Amino acid sequence: MKQPGLFENSTNEGESLPLPDANVTYYANWLAHAEADQLLDVLRKEIAWQQEKVQLYGKQHWVPRLQAWHGDPDCIYRYSGLTLKPEPWVFPLLSLKQRCESVTGSRYNSVLLNWYRHGQDSMGLHADNEPELGNQPVIASVTLGAERPFIFKHRTTSQRHSLTLEHGSLLIMAGRTQQYYLHGISKTAKPVGDRINLTFRYIYPQE
Repeated sequence: MKQPGLFENSTNEGESLPLPDANVTYYANWLAHAEADQLLDVLRKEIAWQQEKVQLYGKQHWVPRLQAWHGDPDCIYRYSGLTLKPEPWVFPLLSLKQRCESVTGSRYNSVLLNWYRHGQDSMGLHADNEPELGNQPVIASVTLGAERPFIFKHRTTSQRHSLTLEHGSLLIMAGRTQQYYLHGISKTAKPVGDRINLTFRYIYPQE
């Protein structure tokens, strides 16, 4: 399924990334710096962060970051042998959701939060292509905190593109992006502060 209304209400402030076979738009200063600072502090303290285990190649591994999953009651999300049941919406998340919806013209009913505490916390290359996300998901990704390079890798050509996601930024991945690209955050030995990322999604009910 494809969500209706993609980018019908978007502004002209976003930068379209030069990625073949993808539809990716980046808003560098989407949130004011002071607002992003305050939101980062609130989420550190008020979200019930957990470290999960996932199944990879027949073995269980700790996820190298902290996570939380919030959304509508029926938004069950499954990946890598992990089943996430949503915590209820809280005000800062609901407010951000509505603001993302106003930019994309799409509707969201859930959000995955990842807290990268230091340079050894990471996200392996993957695609958000689970069946419950639909054929062409529109994913709105908000970054708070330390800047980290975000890697795109084309599935066929192996071409890579790196984008440094800034504090208070918004990245929108739409169209065929998940079909053609993997994306992730690599580990780094460099001293780096913590970073919280929020990815707003629409979960379709599965039979």
